[in-house]
Amino acid sequence: MDPHKRSATIEVMAGNETVSGGGRFGTDRDGYAAMRKYASRWPNRVWAIEGCQGIGRHIANRLLADGEQVVDVPPKLSAKARVFATGQGRKTDATDAHSIALVGTRMAWLRPVVNDEQRSLC
Repeated sequence: MDPHKRSATIEVMAGNETVSGGGRFGTDRDGYAAMRKYASRWPNRVWAIEGCQGIGRHIANRLLADGEQVVDVPPKLSAKARVFATGQGRKTDATDAHSIALVGTRMAWLRPVVNDEQRSLC
């Protein structure tokens, strides 16, 4: 997911890197609900979100509160993936979402994001 203040662009990618969906959703209540409904088609999902300590924090926390699994994709890592995947560094929300999905699929060592409730159980 490529998060922004007012929107989030997602790409659905299987473990074999096949893209099976995606879209841009608002981060308001209706947009978030539409994104969750759309993603419900893929029950075994993990949300790879860029910048969970920054711009992605708000949406990551909402997903965690709804019981979703979230991993943090460092922006520098997704930028490198974008260059390798596209052959150039041009940024669009769609290419960013694709790069983030690639990193989320390929990098099993990404840090899982946890909320305060989950942290207290550790």
